[in-house]
Amino acid sequence: MELVEAMRTTGTCRYFTDDPVPDEALHAAFDAARFGPQGGNRQPVRWIVVRDQAKKQALADLYLPYWDEYFGAIASGGVDVGALPETVRSADHFARHLAEHPVLVVVCAEIAGLHVTDADLDRTPVVGGASIYPTVQNFCLALRDQGLGSAVTTLLCHEEPKVKELLGIPDGFLTAAHLAVGYPARGFPRKLTRSPVEEIVGLDDFSTPMFR
Repeated sequence: MELVEAMRTTGTCRYFTDDPVPDEALHAAFDAARFGPQGGNRQPVRWIVVRDQAKKQALADLYLPYWDEYFGAIASGGVDVGALPETVRSADHFARHLAEHPVLVVVCAEIAGLHVTDADLDRTPVVGGASIYPTVQNFCLALRDQGLGSAVTTLLCHEEPKVKELLGIPDGFLTAAHLAVGYPARGFPRKLTRSPVEEIVGLDDFSTPMFR
């Protein structure tokens, strides 16, 4: 698959078939993912593939209360996610069927391998993710190249201690994301909705558009 086409059609897949995901497809995706850029080539990312039904159910049981709270806030108008109703419905379907998705993948990262240069700023630190999420995106693109869909979620990070206990994740590692992987039941998007370049790129300062 041509790279830009993959980038433009790797949306969040929330409906999967029951078809199993071959080990060979996962290996190929992990093999490509590991070349994502990271600080100092310290390679902090580790992965856990969860196929065991009992463990998938345990993860789903941890996930759903957070989704219910968020979904309730959306329904009451307390949270404006700026999403179309169909997107919210599909996210609800995804959450309520989490244990049924063919594969769940837990993204871990070695804390010592993250250079968190924004830790002292008066805001939420995010810079450490620069050594994690490019690798995750590579994984999603490599899956797309093989006709596999994926969905990235971070709600389960609320329950990191319980997830670490369930999956035997050692001290010194954090959980950065969780993915569902499978063959898409509704195909891939032909066109993803994103803000135009003219609205998101500044020239020499934040408010001067580079492109008009």
